[in-house]
Amino acid sequence: MVALSGQISAASRLLHLSQPAVTAQVRQLERDCGRPLLVRTARGVQVNEAGRALLEYAQRLHQLLEQAALAVAGEEALEGELVLAASTTVASYVVPELLASFLQVHRGLQVRLEVGNTAQVLGWVADGNVPLGLVEGHARAARIRLERYLEDELVPVVSSRAPEELLRIRTVDALQGVPLIWREPGSGTRAVLERALRKAGVRRGLQAGDLQLGSTEAIKGAVALGLGVGFLSRWSIQEELVSGRFQRLAIPGLRVDRAFSWVLPVDAPSGLAGHFLRHARAVPPQR
Repeated sequence: MVALSGQISAASRLLHLSQPAVTAQVRQLERDCGRPLLVRTARGVQVNEAGRALLEYAQRLHQLLEQAALAVAGEEALEGELVLAASTTVASYVVPELLASFLQVHRGLQVRLEVGNTAQVLGWVADGNVPLGLVEGHARAARIRLERYLEDELVPVVSSRAPEELLRIRTVDALQGVPLIWREPGSGTRAVLERALRKAGVRRGLQAGDLQLGSTEAIKGAVALGLGVGFLSRWSIQEELVSGRFQRLAIPGLRVDRAFSWVLPVDAPSGLAGHFLRHARAVPPQR
């Protein structure tokens, strides 16, 4: 949990233990392994190479134990419909892998995934319409809890065939005079990007030539046509960067970090949603 959350304090909350207790267990584990497993940083902790190797084995063991528990339970195997909600980027690039690993263990379940922007997902969980959500960005709302899950970054990209004015962007000031491709208001992506641009000194709202589009796929399509600079989740553009269709812009002083977070009701989700959440915590998707 320390490795996945990136913070001892966050792991202690999830494990219902004190921070000193979690720190002591991590140190004992490192002594047992005979080497450090975590690198301490100003923002928390990160696993080193040995820690990543151990984490992969731990996740595989957890999945194997789930399979064993299902085999022993027999008639107690899970059944029914798993209901989830997710914001658009997460629904496209994170949830399918989670569902694949979960359904490999718990076969025969039905799944219903409601997709909306971050504000909508927060509202659905708060109102009790869905028991569990997963969103991008930083947001708060009454009657819910947010639990940090996966790290992400919004990457500025343009088409490799874009006009030269886009391909030559090297400074934050250059973003003032070129078209930007935004997500719609209410999107977690939009809110995170606006805060990061203000922090970097980019004082601009919507301008002539800008686009506001309602999904990651729509933004990717507009970027591919050379219509402007898009800020896209690094989870969503792996293929485009590897193939050379998109070019990442290196802009010193601008980094748009964010996280994917679980949206939870005040009480911990139970039933299928609770089972799925425990599985997802133990076996997160890898990118």
